[in-house]
Amino acid sequence: MSQSEQEFLEELRKAFVIEAEEHLQTIDTGLIAIEKTKDPAADKKTIEAVFRAAHSLKGAARSVNIPGIVAVCQSLESVFSAMKKGFLRLAAGDFDTLHRAADGISRLIAAPAGEGDTAVGTLVEELDRITAAGKEPSEAQAPLEDPLTEFIPIVGPTSGSARPGDPGLSSVGEKSFQETARTGTEQTVKAQAASAAATAPAAAPVMPAISETIRVAATKLDAILLQAEELIAVKLAGEQRLAELGDILTLFETWKKEWEKAGATDRHGASLLETETRLEGLRRALYDDLRTTGLLVDHLLESTKSMLLLPFSTLLQALPRMVRDISREQDKEVELAISGEEIEVDKRILERMKDPLIHLVRNSIDHGIERPDVRRGRSKPAAGTISITISQVEDSKVEVAVADDGSGIDRARVIKNAVKRGLLSPEDAAALDEESALPLIFQSGVSTSDFITDISGRGIGMAIVQEAVDELGGRISVETRKEKGATVRLLLPQTLAKFRAILVREYGHIFAVPIASVERVIRIRKDEVVSVENREAVAVEGAPVSLVRLGGALELTPAADGAEKSKLLTVVVLNAGKTRMAFAVDNLLNEQEILIKGLGKQLVRVRNIAGVTVLGSGQVVPVLNVLDLMRSAARAGKAASPASSRAAEKEKRKTVLVAEDSITSRMLLKNILSSAGLDVHTVVDGMEAWTALKEKPFDIVVSDVDMPGMNGFDLTAKIRGDTKFAELPVVLVTSLESREDRERGAEAGADAYIVKSSFDQSNLIEIVKRLV
Repeated sequence: MSQSEQEFLEELRKAFVIEAEEHLQTIDTGLIAIEKTKDPAADKKTIEAVFRAAHSLKGAARSVNIPGIVAVCQSLESVFSAMKKGFLRLAAGDFDTLHRAADGISRLIAAPAGEGDTAVGTLVEELDRITAAGKEPSEAQAPLEDPLTEFIPIVGPTSGSARPGDPGLSSVGEKSFQETARTGTEQTVKAQAASAAATAPAAAPVMPAISETIRVAATKLDAILLQAEELIAVKLAGEQRLAELGDILTLFETWKKEWEKAGATDRHGASLLETETRLEGLRRALYDDLRTTGLLVDHLLESTKSMLLLPFSTLLQALPRMVRDISREQDKEVELAISGEEIEVDKRILERMKDPLIHLVRNSIDHGIERPDVRRGRSKPAAGTISITISQVEDSKVEVAVADDGSGIDRARVIKNAVKRGLLSPEDAAALDEESALPLIFQSGVSTSDFITDISGRGIGMAIVQEAVDELGGRISVETRKEKGATVRLLLPQTLAKFRAILVREYGHIFAVPIASVERVIRIRKDEVVSVENREAVAVEGAPVSLVRLGGALELTPAADGAEKSKLLTVVVLNAGKTRMAFAVDNLLNEQEILIKGLGKQLVRVRNIAGVTVLGSGQVVPVLNVLDLMRSAARAGKAASPASSRAAEKEKRKTVLVAEDSITSRMLLKNILSSAGLDVHTVVDGMEAWTALKEKPFDIVVSDVDMPGMNGFDLTAKIRGDTKFAELPVVLVTSLESREDRERGAEAGADAYIVKSSFDQSNLIEIVKRLV
């Protein structure tokens, strides 16, 4: 195969991947819709759409020679053909098989050419069994009647059904490709054209309609937007030059006055006047040019930004399938309702909000929605509802509300968990009202569940949500009613194309602070600074706000001549979510539009710094990360507190007891936990673990379940039955993954349940460190 042909095939595969993802989404969405109807025969339109998507995907896969996808799609067609004809009604297990088939196709698309075909035979057999159950005996051997026009491939065979091992599919080589690519398609097109010319009546030629849309790679649009944003720096540089020209004119006026005093204007008056006139004319022309250029830059940015606006539906496509799978796993009935998905926002915002939205929906299923029997006992429908509502609240902001009609957030459990994690003292917890307790769910490590599973319970999901919203300059709020449900509202910017900041000077350095995080800037007398809980604070709207020196939070060294003689302080009050903090600075310079730039691959993450910007003067200025800055200030304030010494004591080396009968798994667990800085003691079964617990103290127990003698469930129950070990954390790591086994682990008193099939060593370390 020549290089040009190889390049052509690679381009063809790229186009195939995009098309295949669209067809897969249609199949996935259609399967969810058909399953919800409870009567598949009633939704013929959806069945037809899925059938056509499978057919089109099969044809596209043939064109790029992926026989595995062809085979699975052929069997999918057979299933939906039988449904169209009314011979087949799908059972619950059949939908699971169809979803596995879609997942298998997705893996084949992502796999390198020729790889990933090992499971195709099994998938085809499962699909064919479903089809056979809905066909009459005389029809079982008949080929599938295809009402659609067959796709004419560019690469691969031109007819026949596809199955793994079919020589017509697997032996397509260089010669076949060349013949098909160069002559096959041309001959087919000529034959079709000749046939059409012979049968069609004479008529005036009709020009084909020009499509109003084109397919462009998102990376190309990103590059265009970045270049358009770079023009902001050009605009700022022009404004800087205009200011410098103004300074020159001011200086010229000063010189002119000095020359008039010296009597020099008699000899050079005309020359001075001409020079002044030319300078003023140049200033006006530059001003007009900059105003025109600024408008063009703004319009270009707006136009480019609009190209990167995508509907929320592109982010929400995967959620119905996720809701279905998790609710089935937990034996719950959950309906997902989405509205406002047509509202468009910046693609970069959608990318950053993907994980937070997944966390919110998973939390609603796991912590919010009750099981059908519990809901009936509360006079609720057996099926719970999760609604995602997107609405435009301002010209440049959108609100995303994720609500469920479940049990609501248990504030008492949140407070108890925060105290257990050491984030709140018992005294402070007793003084909290219900509204003040809700923000605690955004603290890392706080969860409303006492039981950790692969789905939730680690207490980091809501912290991830708030961090993502804060980084975007948005706001988050929570509402809840007991046994009525909870609602999380996210207020987000619609675009990131424009970015304004205030420039401040501190200890001889200039920093940019995102204007979205600036609540206000005030000047106060130094004697207005008060002390609250051994920390400096300033009153803002009658409420005390913690006051920190910006240079101190950034760990800067004060300038040698930085002695502050003024009796006034310049204070910038920052807001991140519901957290407020005031920072004292030397000077406030100005507010302006900036272009933020990354620090490069070598400095992907720098504490307190979100990036840099280049001023019109060419000076490079750091842009502060407000969320990081507040954390740094809080750590600096706690450094000398009594709590810090207690925290240091808690950092001593923890001891873990591992009970595992498999020598391989035992060595693996010991290696993972030891590498995390923990002292590990291993035993081979539950009885030996119980003996070890009575001989020496341990901070946590990590146990298998299926062990000889005393299994993990019995060991956990025995530990919980002894008051001496009642608070000892227990983590079960097992291959038992059924819902019944998870519930048995929770009933026995385990704190966490990890399934080995989805085992991730970072999850184990995270859970152990959280519990100890």
